[in-house]
This record gives sequence, structure tokens and C-alpha cells, in this order.
Amino acid sequence: MPHHSHQAEPQRQTPHTFGRLGLHQLHPAAAELVLLGDLTGRYATGSYSRLGSDGRTVTLRQDRQGAAEHGHRITAAISCHVARAGGSGDELTRLLLHPDHEGGRHARHIALRSGQARALDYIRRVWDSASAAVAGSRVLESRPHAYEVLAALRDRIETTPWRGERGRTALRVLRAHLNFAETAGGPLHHASERQTAEEAGVSRTTLRVVYATVLKPQGWLRRLRVGHGREGSTWYLDHGSSCGRPAPASLSRFRTTQYPPDLALEEWATSETGMTADIDSTGIGRLMGQDAFAHRGLGSSALMIIGALHVRPAQTVSELVGTASVSRASAYRTLGRLADHGLVHHDGETWSLAARAVDGFGDSLLDAVPEPDTRLAQGWDDIAQLYGTVGVVVRRKTRHAAERAVYREALDRRAEHRSKAVVIVRDGRRVLVPAPRPDEIPCGWQAPGGSVLDPVAGRPATDWRIATDGRLILITPADQRSYDELAAAHAEALNEWNSAA
Repeated sequence: MPHHSHQAEPQRQTPHTFGRLGLHQLHPAAAELVLLGDLTGRYATGSYSRLGSDGRTVTLRQDRQGAAEHGHRITAAISCHVARAGGSGDELTRLLLHPDHEGGRHARHIALRSGQARALDYIRRVWDSASAAVAGSRVLESRPHAYEVLAALRDRIETTPWRGERGRTALRVLRAHLNFAETAGGPLHHASERQTAEEAGVSRTTLRVVYATVLKPQGWLRRLRVGHGREGSTWYLDHGSSCGRPAPASLSRFRTTQYPPDLALEEWATSETGMTADIDSTGIGRLMGQDAFAHRGLGSSALMIIGALHVRPAQTVSELVGTASVSRASAYRTLGRLADHGLVHHDGETWSLAARAVDGFGDSLLDAVPEPDTRLAQGWDDIAQLYGTVGVVVRRKTRHAAERAVYREALDRRAEHRSKAVVIVRDGRRVLVPAPRPDEIPCGWQAPGGSVLDPVAGRPATDWRIATDGRLILITPADQRSYDELAAAHAEALNEWNSAA
């Protein structure tokens, strides 16, 4: 029914004001959702079906489960709209429980089936979740707006101090997620652990430590859904709202503890934690996947210094301590390494990048006499050869490819699990005899190589195999049921067999 016709009927007219928030204050699409429900079926997608255990097929849910999921999605959407409009939980309750509002059918059904108190508790829980989600996110009105948000996030990343080796590694991981977000066109993106580790040039173990100790606690990243099967995790990039809070005691290593031993030495007038970083994260994102910056190579400190000098040339060591978020000792040590390859030059107290340093090519000043042990870099691969880190990226990708192949093979084996079934007739009724449990498979059935012996013929049965978990696999194209469907059928058959016995 058209919206204007719906409002024209006097018996279906709805008051437009409930407390402080009225329907006229909501977005037109939100008001229509409250009044008419999900007319377009936008929130029905995926409500009445689910992905099978094999990760490929789609199975239908029961009508009651599908309707409940559909109604919950509509309720959650209305809650988010009310939260964005500045409403309250009481106003949401009035909107949902009004008898003429189609969008509140699910909440009213709960009240009818389980009581008013159960429905109010459900609305309160949905409201709390919606309020938290709205408070921690922003509305992206268009694709250009999304890129503006990502640009602001990149600026914040480039001006945030990333102290300590773990902090600099966190920058590499965060920059990898920013690359994925820019490709996806917004803060919401998908990425697996292996994909992120390859992009950032770190191991999966280091990646998990950085997630748990830096990026998640400080509010830079939120994992909305854990990846499963062939799908990566769903991530949301944020502005690090908790970055200004004091770090936990276990994370004190991220903050420098170096203070001037004597002010007369004219070193630090204040602690290093008060300085502001200024780096080129785009350049770091391009270089961090190179073998030269792997562990035991130039490392993350070189990335930070190159990024700082690329933004603002001719900096002193004291300035680099703040802009590159490195300690004074790390700055001197890293600058020495880069100078050995001709990637940086110093004029008095200031340091600058060589002309082609970003490409990994070093050069020497015309009026400078190179040191005897100086070897000008001929590319990042040449530097990786010197540090013995050549092939780290290739080996990591090869290992990840092998892990993916093993995991997918395991998923395929699980999807092919079949149960041996025997059907008997008892009192004119067909009864399915459940297959033995995995630990009850007779040893006489098992043959070398995972095949199954035919106890009658005394030779392996070509249609049967034994899986790694001990379950029987029937190799036949006739049975296309998933593992979960077979498990449910086994439980039903077991109950029926016990009843018949």
C-alpha cells in the first residue's frame, strides 16, 4: 500500500509525537520502517537461510526462526535510527509497542507470547546495543565522505607517536588495514590474518600480539565478526578514541623511559612522550612489505625515520626523536645503518634522505669522501642480501598458501563426511539404524591408508574411507547432505531406534 494512502485512512492514523521524539523527527526511511515495516525486504536477506557447514551451500531455516531473525533485524534498525535522532529507550518502547506500527510486530509478538516484562527486557537489550553501536560509529553519507574520514584517520595515524618496537609494528599493521579500507571504500572492510601479515611484512604471531596489546585496547581497530571458512574477519577502523588514556602497566614498554641525565647537556627539556609525530604513512605502507625491513634487517625504526625525513627533510636527531617516535639511541643506530648504504646524508647536525632513497638506491655527496666500509645500496633487494633477509616475504607467502590449502582441504573433508545407514522395517514402519560412534568403529574394518575393509569380501571397499577423526566417509554423488545435517539425522535416528527398541 502506498505511504500516502496508508496515512489517508482515519482508522490507521498514527500519532506523530511520542514524548520528545516524534516520527517527523526521524529520517523518512526510518519513519516508513516504523509505520509500514520492511516493505522492500531489505532486512530479510539472510534471515530465512544460512550458510551450510561446507561453506558453499545455503540451507533454509524454519519459518519461525526466519521470521524471528527478520523481526529482530527490523527492531535493531529502528533502535539505531532512534539513537541517531537523539531519542531514548522509553521513546523506542512506545514506538515498537504501538499497535498500529508494523515495525514493532516482533516486540509485540514477544510480549504476547512471553509477557510484557520479557518484551521490555528484550527492547532494553536491543537499545543498549544500538546506543553503543551509534556512539562508536559515524554515518557515511557518500563515498567521498568515506574517503574524507579515511584521510582524517591517516592524518591522525601520522601524527600519533608510535613508541617502542611493538608500537612501530602496530603502525605497520594499522597501515595495512588502512590500505584494505581504502580499497573497500570505507572504514568497514574484510581481511584475514594471513592477508594482513603479508601486507604489513610481519609474522602472524607478532600480528596477534599487536592486535591484543595495542590496536584493540587503544581503539584503533574493532573486529565485528571473526572470519570463518573462506571468509576473512570483518574489521572497523576507528580514530583510536582511547589513545589518550594512560597505558596499562604491562604496556609501559611502549613509552620511553629515557630522560636527560643533566640539563646542562642540553638534551631533553621534557620527556619524549610529549612530542608529536610527523611521518609519511603512505611511503611506509609501500615499503613495509620489502625484505629489507623484515626482522633482523633494517627494521621498523628505519621505516619511521625514512617516513619522517620524507615529510620534512633536514632534521636533527633531537627532532627525529619526536617526529619518528624513536629513542635517541635508536635514531643514531638507524641513521648510521642508512648512511652506510648512502640512503641518508648529514650536513652538520641535520639529516636528509638521498635523492632515490625511497626506491632503495643510495648515493654519496660530491664533496664527501665515503667511508671505506660504505656500500651504496642498489635497491631494497640488495640491502636485504646484505642483512640475510632475502626471501622472507616469499617464504611467508608460500607458508601461508600451504596453510590455506591444508585448511581448505580440511573443510572439504568435513563437508564430505557421510554416515553408514541401515534401514529396517518394524511394525510396517521404516526405522533408520544409527551408525556406530567414531570410537566404536571395529578395528577389523580399518585398512592401511584410511580405507575400509569389507568384512564379507575381505578386501577394501572402494566407496568407503575413514576420516582423520575416525568417522566413515561414503564416497557417492547421491548423498549431498552437509555434516550438520547428517549429525541432526543421526540424533533423530538414534532417538527413533531407542524408541523402537
